[in-house]
Order: sequence, then C-alpha cells, then structure tokens
Amino acid sequence: MVDVEWSGSLAVLTIDRPHARNAIAMSTMRELEGALDAAAGAAALVIRGGGDRAFVSGGDLKELAALRTLEEAAGMARRMRTICDRIAAFPAPVIAALNGHALGGGAEVAVAADIRVAADDVKIGFNQVSLAIMPAWGGAERLAALVGRSEALLLAGSGTVLSAAEAHRIGLINRVVPRAEFDHEWRSLAQSLANRPAGAIKQVLGGATPEQAIAAFAELWVSDEHWAAADKVMNKAK
Repeated sequence: MVDVEWSGSLAVLTIDRPHARNAIAMSTMRELEGALDAAAGAAALVIRGGGDRAFVSGGDLKELAALRTLEEAAGMARRMRTICDRIAAFPAPVIAALNGHALGGGAEVAVAADIRVAADDVKIGFNQVSLAIMPAWGGAERLAALVGRSEALLLAGSGTVLSAAEAHRIGLINRVVPRAEFDHEWRSLAQSLANRPAGAIKQVLGGATPEQAIAAFAELWVSDEHWAAADKVMNKAK
C-alpha cells in the first residue's frame, strides 16, 4: 500500500509492500497517483519505503511480466514516468529518504526527488541492463543532469550498483547518515525545508526569469511571516 502521513505542513509518503520489497506494480502506480493528490498543499514532501531493506526495489516483475506487447510496455512506462514527472514538478521540496536499497526503477523514483538522503548501508543503482532493458521512467535523463552524461551512460549502461558513500561522492546522493540516526536526520531535514521560502527557491531554480525571481522575493518580503521573523531579529538586537 501507499500511505500519506502528515506532520504539520510536512507530508510523508510511504511505499509499503514488504512482500515485494516495495516494488512498483500497476496497482502501486494507482495508489501513488492518489497519494500525490492527497499530498497537495504540503510545504515539503518525503518519499520513503516501508521497513529498512528497500526504498523501492524497482518494478514488480511478478506482476509486470503479464505485459507482453509493445503497447502494454509503453503504456506502463508512460504511466510511471508521468508519476515521476509529478514528483519532480511538485511545487514544494521533495526529499527521497532512502531507508533501503534503491535499484532499477527505485533509483528512478529517487532521482525524481529534489534531494536524496540515505542510510550509510544503502546501495543505489540503475541496473535495468541486467534484465536487458533500460530506464524508462525519466531516470536516465535525471541521472545525467545530476552526474553528467558520460557518468550516467557508464552507470546505467553497465548496471553498476553504488554504495551510499560512492553515490555521495559523485553527487547522486546528497546526505549519507548512520543507520541509527537515519529516521531523525531525514525528518529533521524535511522539517527545515517545510517553509514558503524553500518552495519559492525551488521554483526559481526550476528556470524562473529574473523578474519572476524578484516577484517571488517581493511576495515573501511583504508576508506576515517575514515581518514576524524580522521583528524578532530587530527586537533581539536592541
């Protein structure tokens, strides 16, 4: 199942399919679509897997093996790519909390997020080539944007699986934390990003014009939140 939990303005989306290591089936796609609808309006969104063994282990081969025609394969890829595109376009910051391994399609879900935080014993890899296929959910393009075209081709073309430390070194993972501190760290980071300015910064980084960036700043400047914070600073300085 896919569940959405709220903590103030922070939404936490959990893919919890322990029998399949949180793999994505067609029914999971439907639940993800509903969960993203339910998370609308969140100031930040976390995506995580249930348990501590897998973030998402890819597509659920036992179920997806029923897709045998070109049209069926394309339809499945198109639907899940649309979901990953929705994650990437979510108005607020999105954090992938890699509680377990992110392999194949799981790595594609991870790179659709803005930020990736991983426990130190996690592995990540675009290893679809081991099944004689390729990333189809937008992951190859997003991987190239993160690590460069050559490195993306090397990783996805060879199916290399990286440790969290190796992925951090090349910029694929943003933060690596000890397993014992993982839950506290991702939640603390997500709460720090669950604010209006972080959402505005995401929109500006997405390709805003200078005037759009200035307009976003001006809207924040005149907000009640800004003046409440500014008053605290000015009163403290007296």
